[in-house]
Amino acid sequence: MYIIKIFSQIILISIFLSSCRTSINKEYPIKNLEKNIKEIPHPEKKRMEIKFSCGEDGITDYLDDGWKILKEDFQEKICTWKSVPATKDCNMEKDKGCKITKPDKIGEERIYLLEKEI
Repeated sequence: MYIIKIFSQIILISIFLSSCRTSINKEYPIKNLEKNIKEIPHPEKKRMEIKFSCGEDGITDYLDDGWKILKEDFQEKICTWKSVPATKDCNMEKDKGCKITKPDKIGEERIYLLEKEI
């Protein structure tokens, strides 16, 4: 019985020492992460979407301020509306139910996606 007890202790100690030895012998490469971060700068970028419609144009102010156009899109847009009578004998001031609103001037809406580095 005494031999079994000593033998089990020897096995436990040898397992403990062998596991410690393997972790000490392994050398993990140490990377200098701070150096890598400094070498590759990642500037922050701001994005903004602006719309100009019916002949308005203020994009040059943004371009002069350092913004760059990433995407430009055009859409048709109604600029003004007008009210017309539904029939010839309709009085629009007295009978508001006979008034029809329809587009008067149709223009273009420009949508810009801008980006600027900070």
